[in-house]
Amino acid sequence: MEMKQFKCEVCERGFAKSSTLVSHRRIHTGEKPFVCEVCNRSFTQLSSLVKHWLIHTGEKPFTCKVCDKSFSESSSLRVHQRIHTGEKPFTCEVCDKSFSESSTLRRHERIHTGEKPFTCEVCDKSFSQTSTLRVHQRIHTGEKPFTCEVCDKSFSDLSTLRRHQRIHTGEKPFKCEVCDKSFSNSSHLRRHQPIHTGVKPFTCVVCDKSFSDSSSLLLHQRVHTGEKPFKCEVCDKSFSEASTLHVHQRTHTGEKPFVCEVCDKSFSETSTLRRHERIHTGEKPFVCEVCDKSFSQTSTLRVHQRIHTGEKPFTCEVCDKSFSDLSTLRRHQLIHTGMKPFTCDVCDKSFLTSSHLRRHQPVHTGEKPFLCVVCDKSFSVSSSLLHHQRVHTGEKPFTCEVCKKSFSESLTLRRHQRIHTGEKPFRCEVCNKSFSRSSTLRVHQRIHTGEKPFTCEVCDKSFSDLSSFCVHQRIHTGEKPFTCEVCDKSFSRSSHLRKHQRIHTRENSFTCNVCGKSFSDSSSLLLHQKIHTGEYPFSSEIVMNLP
Repeated sequence: MEMKQFKCEVCERGFAKSSTLVSHRRIHTGEKPFVCEVCNRSFTQLSSLVKHWLIHTGEKPFTCKVCDKSFSESSSLRVHQRIHTGEKPFTCEVCDKSFSESSTLRRHERIHTGEKPFTCEVCDKSFSQTSTLRVHQRIHTGEKPFTCEVCDKSFSDLSTLRRHQRIHTGEKPFKCEVCDKSFSNSSHLRRHQPIHTGVKPFTCVVCDKSFSDSSSLLLHQRVHTGEKPFKCEVCDKSFSEASTLHVHQRTHTGEKPFVCEVCDKSFSETSTLRRHERIHTGEKPFVCEVCDKSFSQTSTLRVHQRIHTGEKPFTCEVCDKSFSDLSTLRRHQLIHTGMKPFTCDVCDKSFLTSSHLRRHQPVHTGEKPFLCVVCDKSFSVSSSLLHHQRVHTGEKPFTCEVCKKSFSESLTLRRHQRIHTGEKPFRCEVCNKSFSRSSTLRVHQRIHTGEKPFTCEVCDKSFSDLSSFCVHQRIHTGEKPFTCEVCDKSFSRSSHLRKHQRIHTRENSFTCNVCGKSFSDSSSLLLHQKIHTGEYPFSSEIVMNLP
């Protein structure tokens, strides 16, 4: 065995040759006496300078006999040859994992020791690898040296560029061995694999929730810490995940790299593209366990499940009314603000919701592409056709929880529920009178404006609301659509029919508070009460003889 008689005074390491000890001492002194004449980089050993020199000359004298790949150093060739031989001579003493390079083993060992010897001089964040530190430093410098040749987007590290390029190529090189599902990223495959094993070895110390991979745990922990380390340079908005920041940045750039192969519509997120593609395929993979109803999105399923649970987690700060989903809350809040953010480009009419605007727009085009197969009636929007079809099927899927009355439309149910709650969310700005329906408020406002938009073509008389206009037209047409089932007498108004029906039932629902006399209709009661107040316009004998 070779004697190591030359010992370092600093670390007591022994060497067989004095020249080796001299080279070693430079580690402690920092001395680098060998300088490259081209770039002025310094080295502790002459052999290192010689290797470095090959970078400038481009010389690669060491060639692999298997694949003819050339290298500037013999050590690099030896490492490369292990690809062909499969040799992994460096083994971790902790977990027995083997590696083809000693440097890779050293990096791996830091997983077990937790050592992070490379520190950023700007923010003091530490890293286990110099390459990771270099990529991190580009956050501070803004450097993005790797550019996509297809779309010219730049990236701070090569691995992110390669992942991005798969968007354009559609390549998914990482395949699950159990179900053959393919992924564009190895991390996505790793996240997927525990679906088959059910293993979740990473547990949150705060809430005991378990995760299949450490990255998911790290993201989850930010829920508790509130940490949002990823900041947008344009608007300073912060995010807990880098991926969420990337998606957000497309708001500023307008980039939509994900394109539907069926209709060429573009999207800023892959998840949005996948949801869109289900429009073409009709796929509804998310099924309610209670009623077996299927949905194309998990978010829609979650909202639906609240029908069964009764959960309403979104509450209006103005009136304390609760809702099962955020979008309904936002629509409701517009009632209080009076804002109508959706405007028609043709006539500038504004609407509370985008769906109301879409329904309105075919007024200008006249287009009605949705046809009822039963009666051939056409509609401008699919939702109107769906509502109409319930006329034929008799379906009333929306039920009041108070009185169990059913309705064909959710809007009609909501209006009905205000009978029980007494809610009147629509307020007149002139006289502060409140109404349960926006349509009733609009009719009421015409009292103040004097507007009468409905005009009779026969006599030119105008009306402030459509129902009064329709009733008036029956004077000219002679139409009496309301018929008594007892005596077949017909009436032009439903209120007249109700009054008439009390003749048969002898029902007297309207009672005088003064003398207790009852009447079959409110108008007769009002006329009677003038006996007591003395304000009747007729002779007392006529009023006294009222039935």
